Amino acid sequence: MTGTADGQAPDDGERARLTRAAVVDRALALADASGLESLTIRKLATELGVTPMALYWHFRGKDELLEGLAERVWSEIDVAAIDRTAPWTDQLRGLLVSLLTVLRAHPAAPQLIVRSEKLHGESALNATEITLDLLRTAGFSPLDASAIARSALWTGLMLVMSEPGIELIDEEARVELQRKKQVTLATLPPARYPRLVECAIPMTACDDPELHYQFGVEMFMAGVTALAASRTAQRAG
Repeated sequence: MTGTADGQAPDDGERARLTRAAVVDRALALADASGLESLTIRKLATELGVTPMALYWHFRGKDELLEGLAERVWSEIDVAAIDRTAPWTDQLRGLLVSLLTVLRAHPAAPQLIVRSEKLHGESALNATEITLDLLRTAGFSPLDASAIARSALWTGLMLVMSEPGIELIDEEARVELQRKKQVTLATLPPARYPRLVECAIPMTACDDPELHYQFGVEMFMAGVTALAASRTAQRAG
């Protein structure tokens, strides 16, 4: 490309002060604040104080920019902090918790990862390789290891996207909606729906998101641990 829409190329000063990392930083901040759909090359250029052409020196279009954002998200998963000498269950739990930490820090991250589920970037490949290696070392077959690795990713995405109350920003509105849902369940005919009436409060609770994540991680790990025991018994038999 040799020029902008108005025929002017970005000057050397623009290119020198605008790094690929800086573009990704601001783009991810905008996506987190306003959503991926509102992120455009023109809006990003305005935020950075440059011409749109200056961004095309780093990304050829929005799709390539989104790939860069997904790679940034993957790179924030702290695989280096995983103790490779620890039991495989602790390592797998640590990877899932790190994934959740990143997804919760970036509202745009789940959509970014879903859009770029195919592994392209080095960080995504590295995280997946480490996960597969620890599962294979634990004794899982390539088929089981692959299924568990995919399930870990989708468990993280599901937990973040289903966090109770996450769709509401206003605290007062969240509390009111929670109250209405509790009343709806609590006033059902108890003869027909005794368990829903009994569980009206916990079924609609969204006061402590940490419990939501803790339970999700525990349930995932319990399933994987049970599968490991089952496979060991099969091999022994």
